[in-house]
Amino acid sequence: MKVLICDATAQAALDMISEAGIEVVNKPDITPEELLEEIAEYDAMVVRSRTKVRKPVIDAATKLKAIVRGGVGLDNIDVKYAGTKGIQVLNTPSASTAAVAELAIGYIFALARNIPQMTTSMGDGEWAKKSFSGTEIAGKVLGLVGIGRIGQSTGQKANALGMTAIAYDPFVDEADGIELVESLNDLLARADYISLHVPYTKETHNILDANAFAKMKDGVNIINCGRGGTIDEDALFDAIKSGKVAGAALDVYTEEPSMGHKLYTLDQVIGSPHIGAGTVEAKARVGTEVAKNVINALKG
Repeated sequence: MKVLICDATAQAALDMISEAGIEVVNKPDITPEELLEEIAEYDAMVVRSRTKVRKPVIDAATKLKAIVRGGVGLDNIDVKYAGTKGIQVLNTPSASTAAVAELAIGYIFALARNIPQMTTSMGDGEWAKKSFSGTEIAGKVLGLVGIGRIGQSTGQKANALGMTAIAYDPFVDEADGIELVESLNDLLARADYISLHVPYTKETHNILDANAFAKMKDGVNIINCGRGGTIDEDALFDAIKSGKVAGAALDVYTEEPSMGHKLYTLDQVIGSPHIGAGTVEAKARVGTEVAKNVINALKG
C-alpha cells in the first residue's frame, strides 16, 4: 500500500504511517500535471489547501481508497464525486481549532489598538503618540458568522475578555454561552466586530457584500480567518474607503496566493498569508490525525 503526500506534512506523521507498514512517498511540491500522471499508483493521498482534488484527478486515481485533508475545509476536494467512486474523504476538524480561534482574537486586539500601524510608524522613526487612538474591546459585541468548533472557541475566548459574543448559523440550534440570533441581518445590525467562520459554498459566496455592509454599524471591524470567497473584496474596499468599515483583518482571500491586493493599499487593512492553523502545536495535532486517518482507511 502506498500513500502520496501532496502538501507539507509533519515528519512525525510520515513516520507513523511508515511504521504501520504503508509506503510513504513525500512530494509536497507536486504539480497538478504530475499529480494526474502519478496518482494511479496510490491507495491514499494526503493534501492540505494547496492541492486541488477535482474530477480529473479522481478519475485518474484508479486505486485510491482515501483522500485525507490535513485541516478543516474540504472546498479543494470534490467530495461528492469521490463518494461515487467509493473513495473516503477524511479531514482533521479539531486539530487547528485553538490556533485559528487565537488568531481571530489576536486580530481583534490588533484592530482595536492599531498595533501593526503603530509598529510601522515606529519603524519609520516616528513617535506619533497622539496619532493613534485605540478602543477597548470589553463591552463590544462580536458577531460570529458560523458557530462550528472554531467559531464557538472564538466566541468563548471573546466572552472571557469581556465582549458579548453573538452568532448566526442556520445549522446550529444552541451554542454554549453564545447567543444565537435569528437572522444574519440581526447580527449585522448589532456587531462591533464581525468574524467569519463558515465554509465556502454557493450559499456563503460573498455572504458579506455591499448590501450586507450597508446594514452594519458605522465603524465596524471585519475579521476573516475562515475561507476566502465569503467576502466581496471589492465591496469591502469600498466600505473601508467610505468609513463604514473601520478596519479589516484577513487571513484568507478569494484568490490565493493573494499578492499585491488592492486592499493592502489601505492602512486600515492588516493580514496574513492563510496561516490560521500555522502554529507548532496545531501542525503536530494535524499530523497525528492525518496519520491515524491514513492508517485507519488503509488498514483499519
